[in-house]
Amino acid sequence: MYQPVLLITKLLSLFKMNLSGQVKFLVRKDIVLEWRSKYAFNGILLYVVSTIFVCYLSFKRVDPITWNALFWIIMLFASVNAIAKSFMQESKGRQLYYYSLTSARAIILSKIIYNVLLMLLLSAIAIFFYALVFKNQIGDVWFYLLAVFIGSLSFASVFTMISGIASKASNSGALMAVLSFPVIIPLLIVLIKFSKNAMDGLDRSVSYNEIGVLLAINIIVITVSLLLFPFLWRD
Repeated sequence: MYQPVLLITKLLSLFKMNLSGQVKFLVRKDIVLEWRSKYAFNGILLYVVSTIFVCYLSFKRVDPITWNALFWIIMLFASVNAIAKSFMQESKGRQLYYYSLTSARAIILSKIIYNVLLMLLLSAIAIFFYALVFKNQIGDVWFYLLAVFIGSLSFASVFTMISGIASKASNSGALMAVLSFPVIIPLLIVLIKFSKNAMDGLDRSVSYNEIGVLLAINIIVITVSLLLFPFLWRD
């Protein structure tokens, strides 16, 4: 268990670290804090499992199109609940303390990396339980898992950036919903199409355009985050 003096000493060492060192330390800090509390992750996990079980009790059996769409709807709301707290749970005093110790780019990169790891773990549990409850044949399993991987990366990068912007407003929860809508809907449409191609077992070359679009969105979002967040952090 971390003692306050030891934690402050390690935080002070951020002054001497480069960007990669700061990012590694901040990611480790978020993982340790989450591991110590576990309330947030357990709550999100309970939400995912209970939602899947309720859907099973309601539908029993669904066609492949509904199966695919329902999975992404569940993951969308799970990612919102998981990532919305990225900056909103940080107090003003703690943010000011981080501002005096590390760079803004290290903060946003560490949040993105941590949320990507969180979403990958959550997605792995969700797809396993979902496929176990709703038995449905997937034509290309590995390509569908690739869609889940890219989807987790996309949700993490988009919602982390929007959470950072919304945290500067008074009504941050409502602002996050408004800001995320025009970005996440096109992303979700591409993801559903990509995963549907994998589910139908179509030739992989058919989905190359969707993969390119998703990767481009992630690159743009991460680049914009690195450019924009330092100005938000100064506020």
